[in-house]
Amino acid sequence: MTIAVQPADIDRQNHVNNTVYVRWIQEVATAHWNATAPVPARDEIGWVVLRHEIDYKAPLCLGDQIVLRTWVGKATRVTFERFVEVLREGDRKLMAAARTLWVPINPETAKPIRVPPEVRSRFST
Repeated sequence: MTIAVQPADIDRQNHVNNTVYVRWIQEVATAHWNATAPVPARDEIGWVVLRHEIDYKAPLCLGDQIVLRTWVGKATRVTFERFVEVLREGDRKLMAAARTLWVPINPETAKPIRVPPEVRSRFST
């Protein structure tokens, strides 16, 4: 995904606020799931975050264009590890790197569920 840094993304230190990175991580993860998951799985599996880890490499400022790159790492029956890189579009410099653990849930009950092996194998590296 390519995104432009917006005025609302900027904090008092005049760079992108850390909460914006979390929003971007959510947005790219959701876009990847919706583009790649089989239709029945999109309806039958919801996701909640168990843990976010973000390493900030350099600040992003108003007017910067970024590229969000994501992929799934290890996928077990109960957690999916997802990675996100935030790159400045112009020079492809790594601005932030994130690792998130996601837990699949039943969208109706909000209880954790196991991901079917065929879905797990589609995403896991």
